[in-house]
Amino acid sequence: MCGIAGEVCPKGGVTGEHAHAAQDAMRRRGPDQNGLYLSDSAVLIHTRLCVVDIENGRQPMSCLSDGSRYVIVYNGELYNTAEVRDELLAHGCEFKGHSDTEVVLNAYTVFGSDCVNHFNGIFAFAVWDEKKRRLFFARDRIGVKPFFYRIQNGKFLFSSEIKGILAQMDEPPEIDAKGVMEIMLIGPGRTPGYGVFKGVEELKPAHCGFFDDDGLRLYRYWHLKDREHTESFEQTAEYVRYLVTDAIKRQLVADVPVGTFLSGGLDSSLISSVASRVMRERGERLQTFTIQYKDNDRYFKSSKFQPNSDSDFVGEMADYLDCDSHMIEIDTPALVQALFRAVDARDLPGMADVDSSLLLFCEEIKKHVTVALSGECADEIFGGYPWFRDPTVRAVNGFPWAQSTAYRSAFIRPEFTARIHPDEYVQDKYLASVREADKNPGLSPLESRMKEMVHLNHHWFMQTLLDDNVIIENRGQSITRSITALCSLCQYLLLVVIIFRYHRL
Repeated sequence: MCGIAGEVCPKGGVTGEHAHAAQDAMRRRGPDQNGLYLSDSAVLIHTRLCVVDIENGRQPMSCLSDGSRYVIVYNGELYNTAEVRDELLAHGCEFKGHSDTEVVLNAYTVFGSDCVNHFNGIFAFAVWDEKKRRLFFARDRIGVKPFFYRIQNGKFLFSSEIKGILAQMDEPPEIDAKGVMEIMLIGPGRTPGYGVFKGVEELKPAHCGFFDDDGLRLYRYWHLKDREHTESFEQTAEYVRYLVTDAIKRQLVADVPVGTFLSGGLDSSLISSVASRVMRERGERLQTFTIQYKDNDRYFKSSKFQPNSDSDFVGEMADYLDCDSHMIEIDTPALVQALFRAVDARDLPGMADVDSSLLLFCEEIKKHVTVALSGECADEIFGGYPWFRDPTVRAVNGFPWAQSTAYRSAFIRPEFTARIHPDEYVQDKYLASVREADKNPGLSPLESRMKEMVHLNHHWFMQTLLDDNVIIENRGQSITRSITALCSLCQYLLLVVIIFRYHRL
């Protein structure tokens, strides 16, 4: 978990006067190290949480190639670092350490903007080319790592967090009518690419771009495509088993202590089981972390989202794993008090007690480990939500998790609703997103709708949960590696196919 930010103006005139303010705004994302690169045309800012190659992974990092100096600030993790490194060695690259930052930097000098197609991982980074006075920047396919930007008086400002952008602005931040609608109607999510504050944008997942004398140019380098599934059930099951276990093993690579979330559900139990086996082979013992709420046994109510309490299964899994299990109890007053810190971490109103509980949970986890694997976003990939299964919910024309705007609209002042009608605003967003879903011709109505559901969850609901990762990483000062991060291009395509063909609808 790191924070990146910067200000670029190819024509010169960059003073870096706001650099330390932006760095301070991201301090909790990277409490271990910080760095600054400053020239007349660019300032690059970094705060670091050390996970791999603590000494040689310092940033901003630079290298010389083809007569130019390249400087990178990077937030992320490559799960195929070794493979890309071998490829770069064959191109004559030399390395000082074993950090993935150095691999990403050298990959850009060799492959240019096509470097993103060589990566299996989660990332947001920016590379400054001193000779060409050009900035290249990119974000991972799923959008696990955040990247916000703003064009201001011919300058390109960017940051891992909205607050990092605000710290670099020359004028006070504003929210217009559209921003109000995003908070009140779309929240806790956001329209893809929208930063809510006026003039603040978000680089969409699977996008990259350049900023130089010619201005801003953005490109989409990957998108989800529908394909006919031709493998048998047995072949599919075996392939998925390999992909999931391989992804978990890759995420256990760190030079700091690693643990797992353990809720007792399928996602975290599977991850913990694989992780425990791998760590035993290393001669290590897995640490698992479970959250429970005071008096939960008295007040828990079953729902479609959670039919039973996690505590019913945690004990069984802990016994099976033979691990060092930690039970962290949180009381309601603590959750309430943490709400303000959770909003500050997210930069926007979010998921209320979900946010504050994750914040408190990860603050306790950080006392034991720096990296924790979780099963977050598995329901989006494997079709676990009610709207994947319940035909009445699935058939509703609108976002399945927010099917009415009437209640929320009641809180919006008339001068805003007179300019932007709430129902039309939300419906337009929904229809535009549904039209983007890639679908093969000749699908049955059910399969067609399921592919729309996958698209909606991928671009909207999943992104909301990934915003929660900002909270738990930011305030907990630790990394959570979610199941979303295991999806490279072919992996993600296969998992989506499984939802279509083998999920019991």
